[in-house]
Amino acid sequence: MKITFADFDLSEKILDVLADINLFEPTPIQEKSYRAILSGRDIMGIAQTGTGKTLAYLLPVLQMWKYNRTGNPTVLVLVPTRELVVQVTEVLEKLAENTTARVIGIYGGKNINTQKLLFNDGCDILVGTPGRVMDLAIDNAISLKEVQKLVVDEFDEMLSLGFRPQLTHIFEMMKAKRQNILFSATMTDAVDAMLEEYFANPVEISLAKSGTPLEKIEQTAYRVTNFNTKVNLLKHLLETQPDMSKVLIFTNNKKHADLLFTKIEELFPGKFDVIHSNKSQNYRLKAMKQFQEGEIRGLITTDVMARGLDISDITHVFNFEIPEVPEQYIHRIGRTGRADKDGKSVSFLTLREEPFLLDIELLMDKELKIIPFPETVKVNPKKIASEQDDVVMKNAHTVKIVEGGGAFHEKKDKNKKENWGGPHKRNPPKTKPGVNRAQAKAKSKAKRKK
Repeated sequence: MKITFADFDLSEKILDVLADINLFEPTPIQEKSYRAILSGRDIMGIAQTGTGKTLAYLLPVLQMWKYNRTGNPTVLVLVPTRELVVQVTEVLEKLAENTTARVIGIYGGKNINTQKLLFNDGCDILVGTPGRVMDLAIDNAISLKEVQKLVVDEFDEMLSLGFRPQLTHIFEMMKAKRQNILFSATMTDAVDAMLEEYFANPVEISLAKSGTPLEKIEQTAYRVTNFNTKVNLLKHLLETQPDMSKVLIFTNNKKHADLLFTKIEELFPGKFDVIHSNKSQNYRLKAMKQFQEGEIRGLITTDVMARGLDISDITHVFNFEIPEVPEQYIHRIGRTGRADKDGKSVSFLTLREEPFLLDIELLMDKELKIIPFPETVKVNPKKIASEQDDVVMKNAHTVKIVEGGGAFHEKKDKNKKENWGGPHKRNPPKTKPGVNRAQAKAKSKAKRKK
């Protein structure tokens, strides 16, 4: 017998809203979290993106909410990006439309004095980014002394974006006696350190072990020589595979996102857009709305935006460049295959990016299927500026590009065929004597256990 939201003992006002938006059955993380959060204990929820984490904490928090006469927030929800502030606030306003709860969403990039005016009539539930919440609290525009429930969503992303100083400052502004509800897609060392320092034995609710890829996402990769050849491969796939109808394309930085957009706009005029942190909030929201409604075929973006995008029915996620932080790969591909639907991720891999892929495969304990480079795709030997010099990787991998260098590890038999988009007679890259992928994985796992 399936569990429904009616079994949660939710108020009729909330159940009516859920019925209006055709939500009747909870996802696994919602089912596992509801009563645990109602218990009042500190919670650490581990679940991949696309599993319904937002409702998992909003439903029990709203069920327990009580009116506060002082007009100061009793619930604080912290999220890492402006887009998530907008999305969580919209969901919360919808759920609370039959109640008297006053919901306000705030984020940086807007005039702080204008945002101060939002609190003239009081606030019950505050949703915001750490920096703007801290600024408003320091200016005494809001008081955090009456917060009874603190929700930190995308905890790992908060820390990877450098929000730890703001978070610790906010924690110190609140009274110690409160319920902490923390959600994260991955359990990193930074998350562990913060839990030990600031939270009292939180109950862990885990939907999947950290780093486990969503099962409904098919993961493949192509080996490609350089950036410009990746553009040619992307053009080929978009022209020959009509099922790539709603695609999200990730690059590793804003400069490359803009460069790729310039090239794609020439090939597919008006079919794509680009969003990153340098774009205005109105521009980003407009582009996301067009993408959601199918007015454009795809978005080009960066990792900063990976957590701020909650767009349904994305058919494919492209890793145009391999992320340097393995956990970011999980967050990227989690944009597809959401709500129990199938999804596909396609990664473009250069020789320099091979160490990054190895780290990702070690994290997931899963190898990506390598697809041979299409013979009909033209190789463009012209390099962009960042490809001219040797690369020093941020995660301590240093790869010196030498002909036949040892950046590769041996794959399984099914993945041994290598085609870098060059002449067919080119010799495959040599591996270091006595080193293969299996040995590298075993060595890394042993190191982690220590």
